[in-house]
Amino acid sequence: MQTLISSISKRIREVYRKAGGYIEEEREFALSQVFLNATFKRFVTDNVKILQDLHADVHDDWLRLYATLDVKGLYTTLSVDLKLLQMELNKETQLLIFEQISQTQVIEAKYKNFFQKIAFKFTLFFYQKVLDKDPLGTILQRFNVVQVKDDLLYLDLNRWLGKNPSIIETLAKVHVNHAVLREAELVVLGNVNLEALFGKTTPQSNNTESTQASPNNT
Repeated sequence: MQTLISSISKRIREVYRKAGGYIEEEREFALSQVFLNATFKRFVTDNVKILQDLHADVHDDWLRLYATLDVKGLYTTLSVDLKLLQMELNKETQLLIFEQISQTQVIEAKYKNFFQKIAFKFTLFFYQKVLDKDPLGTILQRFNVVQVKDDLLYLDLNRWLGKNPSIIETLAKVHVNHAVLREAELVVLGNVNLEALFGKTTPQSNNTESTQASPNNT
């Protein structure tokens, strides 16, 4: 995640430099699907014991997320379609909000025994057909990955990012206001906090500049 945020910071600053001035208006730039999935692997898959793989196929205005889990002898690959409603990254807030736009699909499943197979299939059937709900949000909330509010998935990254001073320092300089999904890329919209980026001019430097700018006393 630190690599992702550093890349966002670098790209936004490059856009502002190319624009040739101190521009306050919002700018956009793209991150490739390959880069996004590499970030998932480094900061999510490699740090969550039950998660064997996590990657996304990004399309116009939606993404298909694939997750491979290994839980108590159950090895399964699931997929779900999501819509990104909000992405906000700054010093105070690091939040993504998703809307689930499809039911969870089982791509592959290997079971420890017959009883586990029956229990898994019954649970999925009960949620989707009887309760007319999808178990994904309930499962992720149980493992404290997301919060579910009004059928939306809230992924609050502050619990991890807030403990990393270098990330918070970067987010003080670059504000990501939103992001949109396009074919095979994530397009981030944000702006630069110019005061934080270039630093405040100290009184000493102001005095020096004033002295240099004033006529020499002779």
